[in-house]
Amino acid sequence: MNIGKDGTGKKTKRIVAGDRFFGETARMARSKRKIPFIEKCFRAYLESEDSAQFVCVVSSRYTEYTLTRLATSERRGTRRAATMALGFVGTFRSNAILAKALRDRDRAVRMLAENGIRSLWNRAAGEWYDHKIEAISWLNFSFQYEHAMEMASEVIEQVPSFAEAWNQRALSCYGLGQFELAIGDCQQTLDLNPFHFLAASGMGNSYLQQKQSERALECFQRALKLNPGLDGVRAQVDRLHRTLG
Repeated sequence: MNIGKDGTGKKTKRIVAGDRFFGETARMARSKRKIPFIEKCFRAYLESEDSAQFVCVVSSRYTEYTLTRLATSERRGTRRAATMALGFVGTFRSNAILAKALRDRDRAVRMLAENGIRSLWNRAAGEWYDHKIEAISWLNFSFQYEHAMEMASEVIEQVPSFAEAWNQRALSCYGLGQFELAIGDCQQTLDLNPFHFLAASGMGNSYLQQKQSERALECFQRALKLNPGLDGVRAQVDRLHRTLG
């Protein structure tokens, strides 16, 4: 605020705060226009749906470590872009970050995280075993449980630390009605990958088949804690709460 004089010699006040306000507003507007590069890549992907181009550009610009850091950004768009990128190119080192994104406040981030973490689990042992897991998964989906179990057992023998191979064999055991074996394989999956919400849910279903409702409830609650977006599991939890009183 400056002090000046008008034509009569009286002191008058000239407000200059408005100038500062408009200057700050302009700077804020310019700042908002500075969209992070990874968000620009994500927007381009949404328009083109060219995932190969997205992966190529992001991989040339960001390391996996940087992507994990961006996945926890305050900017919603940045979290979405980084989460999707990790789903494409992340290794098992990003498992915990994507598991955390399953509980993000943004629904799109949660959906991207769920798709991405499943892909990450499949390729955790390398590209060749990724193809093997896809084949086993298809066999399970096609109800060819014995063949799927045989293939999964071969992978487990070769890479015993590969959690997804244990999970796929658990699915085969469940399909064949071998619920005790399914529970054992689910437990092994969780020992190797404590964020594997599908194994926790599968164990719950196996306990249900054995009429062990309390143990099933514990497993379903664990799965839901890992991934709150499992609506079917939430329904099971509510039903078991009512049943058990």
